[in-house]
Amino acid sequence: MPGLLIANRGEIALRIMRAAHARGLRAVAVYAADEAEAAHVRAADEAVALDGTGPAPFLDVEQVVDAAVRTGCHLLHPGYGFLSEDPELARRCAERGIAFVGPSPEVLALLGDKTAARELAVSLGVPVLEATTEDELSDAAAVAFARGLGPGAVVMVKARSGGGGRGMRVVGDPDLLPDALARCRAQAGRTSGRGGVYLERYLRRARHIEVQLLGDGRDVVTLSDRDCSVQHRHQKMIEIAPAVTVPGETRERLAEAARRIGVHVGLAGLATVEFLVDADTGEHRFLEVNPRLQVEHPVTEEVLGIDLVSAQIAVAEGIPLAELNVAHAGGDLAPGGVAVEARVTLTGGPAVPLARFTPPTGPGVRVETHAEQGRSVATAYDPLLAKVITRDRGGDLAVAIDALDAALAAFTIEGMPTDLARLRDLLGRSELRTGQATTAWADALRDLPPEPSGANTATVRSGISGTVVAVPGTSDTRVRRGEPIVVVEAMKMEHEIVAPVSGTLLAVRPAIGDVVAEGDVVAELRPAPDADPADEAPVAVDPGHVRTDLADVRWRHERGRDEHRPDAVAKRRRLGKRTARENVAAVCDAEVPVNDAAAHGAVVFQEYGALVIAAQRTRRPVAELELTTPADGLVAGFGRVHGHPVAVLAHDYTVMAGTQGVQMHKKAERLFEVAARRRTPVVVFAEGGGGRPGDVDNAAKATGMDLGTFVALGRLNGLVPTVAVASGRCFAGNAALAGACELLIATEDVNLGMGGPAMIEHGGLGRFAPEEIGPLEVQVRNGVVDVAVTDEVEAAAVARRYLSYFQGSVTDWACADQRLLRHVVPENRHRVYEVRELVDVLCDTGSVLELRRGFGGAVLTALCRIEGATVGLVANDPARGGGALDSDTADKMARFLQLCDAHGLPVVSLCDTPGGSWSVRTRSWRAASGISAGCS
Repeated sequence: MPGLLIANRGEIALRIMRAAHARGLRAVAVYAADEAEAAHVRAADEAVALDGTGPAPFLDVEQVVDAAVRTGCHLLHPGYGFLSEDPELARRCAERGIAFVGPSPEVLALLGDKTAARELAVSLGVPVLEATTEDELSDAAAVAFARGLGPGAVVMVKARSGGGGRGMRVVGDPDLLPDALARCRAQAGRTSGRGGVYLERYLRRARHIEVQLLGDGRDVVTLSDRDCSVQHRHQKMIEIAPAVTVPGETRERLAEAARRIGVHVGLAGLATVEFLVDADTGEHRFLEVNPRLQVEHPVTEEVLGIDLVSAQIAVAEGIPLAELNVAHAGGDLAPGGVAVEARVTLTGGPAVPLARFTPPTGPGVRVETHAEQGRSVATAYDPLLAKVITRDRGGDLAVAIDALDAALAAFTIEGMPTDLARLRDLLGRSELRTGQATTAWADALRDLPPEPSGANTATVRSGISGTVVAVPGTSDTRVRRGEPIVVVEAMKMEHEIVAPVSGTLLAVRPAIGDVVAEGDVVAELRPAPDADPADEAPVAVDPGHVRTDLADVRWRHERGRDEHRPDAVAKRRRLGKRTARENVAAVCDAEVPVNDAAAHGAVVFQEYGALVIAAQRTRRPVAELELTTPADGLVAGFGRVHGHPVAVLAHDYTVMAGTQGVQMHKKAERLFEVAARRRTPVVVFAEGGGGRPGDVDNAAKATGMDLGTFVALGRLNGLVPTVAVASGRCFAGNAALAGACELLIATEDVNLGMGGPAMIEHGGLGRFAPEEIGPLEVQVRNGVVDVAVTDEVEAAAVARRYLSYFQGSVTDWACADQRLLRHVVPENRHRVYEVRELVDVLCDTGSVLELRRGFGGAVLTALCRIEGATVGLVANDPARGGGALDSDTADKMARFLQLCDAHGLPVVSLCDTPGGSWSVRTRSWRAASGISAGCS
């Protein structure tokens, strides 16, 4: 079997191994002596031991190539890091008949040398930052360059070769450059074997954006881009693909510049062109080219659906791009949503077995790791422990980030400290979601304080491992016993590290964002020699004090109420209509004071999701959305009707014409699910204009067909009573909600249709005013409306009345003298009579609610009570065609009987009919079959 040698270790070796096996290749691993039992060694088809420990053997070109030759491999994949950009490795592979999975030695030599790559970019008209050009940069030349940039300029010391942010230092004082140069040279030499460095002007507020290229030596395609701005000391922590928060025109310029470079060098294999984008001006500058596989390649794979490693191997085997089916991705920057990756890294400690290591799993979660529970992780190598990737197919960055945060929350690692808590802290910050994170952002959140000094001090140690989220203690200030100094977050809970004694703080060590382990010293203080016991007593708490956060929440709730929205209320008054909150109040029982003993402290209506706003944060200020889109246009919650719980949802037409937004759908779906679980009836006031295209934060969820709201409501039918009130304009999705309920009440001013004016016009069906679409008389005549009412006042009353039929029997009933029935039905059996008079006498007084009166007139269907008990009543009307059944009547009866059967109501049938008025043209016989199906 053809073989591929993987000249790497850890998770990337396992990743390459999977691609090799998928292509039918034998995977051969190499390993250093200190990793003989590593995961990639055990997973390989064959493994070769290298002479030495740590990174050194992996940097030995001859050892690596010899291993490939000895095992009969015709391919060698370098992964990333180590020798991946070393032209000598590619050259030796070519000399010994092994195909190198990567660019040619000449391209590696050009692109792998960052100063040479910069010169290439300049020659192609790609803008760059000022930098030194000397092959061997002296200390004096470095200082002269820094000073020549002008007062206040800052420079970056960078390694000429390699990647991963290693061998990099930011220096603001030219006098400190000699020391920084020495450190960078040493680190670059350890990681890549080459210690050359250069200087580049440091862009203070920059975003790190990179473009993925794939070439076959003739053609080159751009495979989306990535935002890699979240970095710690220039090493990437979180990556996003594509760079959705960067303007489209900027991304197009970057893609064009990157492809220009790839085409010029005749790229064969993968390469990533990296740029800095000024966060303030949007101008871009070329940074470097990495002619290899990147650590963050999984996010690109997730959004494009392309196996980049397999594509690398295919190109190395001579397969052209045209046969790889990747060219389509070149012109589409985000064909498959958005993906986010977090690098989980070790933050220190000895190499000990991982007591627990349980990566997250589940749909949409991808984990690349080499770590295993019960095994040690070698600390001599890259600290990367695992990569966790999540994706949202709809392209909503916030959804992908939330999924990643949830995955990291489920990631259990015990035994060695990691940056899990730090990553979750960053994922929770708004700057990441809104594109405000720069390359300096993460580090700016964790600037370290000066080291403490002094004698006769007491140390304060952390009693828990976690991330520092607050540092209330300040050096050179007096603290009392029990006063918090540092706040540490662990498992989403915050723990205060307090002063053990009263005294003076000398120093506080951690900063916000730092990770501390249990037992770490977080502060030093000088105990007060004569501490006053009263000073050490706990501070009294005022139970009546309203904190700022509570006051803010209360105000936000109040601001969405009618009394704080006078303009919106006035507009409804001019239309002769109620507000959404007034409709909710009208359906629910009258409010009882909470301090009323009879109420047992129960609230009449508990609103759900009152503080959500429209999903338009990327295009409108949050403060504006809070004012104009309270509750995202849906007042929803649980109240009581006749003392029984009920879910009530009212679309607010004053919020974007009652349209359906992302948060509204989430809220409604959740409420329907809870109603199903609690067996709670549902009332929906459905006035509104359907889907809302302006919710750009997650446009796919705003108007797409993958919403769960309608399904969740539909599942309630037959389970609990559901009532819809259609008043005013009710189109599209709002009409769908109304139609999904078992009872539809409509007012005189209703216009009800699955398509509004815009949809009808764009469908080529003509131009209509809203008032011309689905008026009440039409919807009553065709049987859509069950109960027609005058206005919302009557609609709320009918909704309450309807629900009462399913809330048990009543004892305070009365009825007409039943002897009158003898006189309602004539003695002459051929004489017609008023069936409604008959029903009114038979049933309890005022208890009859007739349904669909304007449809299928040959039969009457109604909910009513007889001696206090609810029954369903069906009666033929002899005055309408002798009470004979036609298709409309059969449909009406079948639906009513199904309603009674679903809720267990007994049925009284007043059958006075000559039979059916059957017609092939009207499908009467088919409709009538539903009557039998409705009877059980």
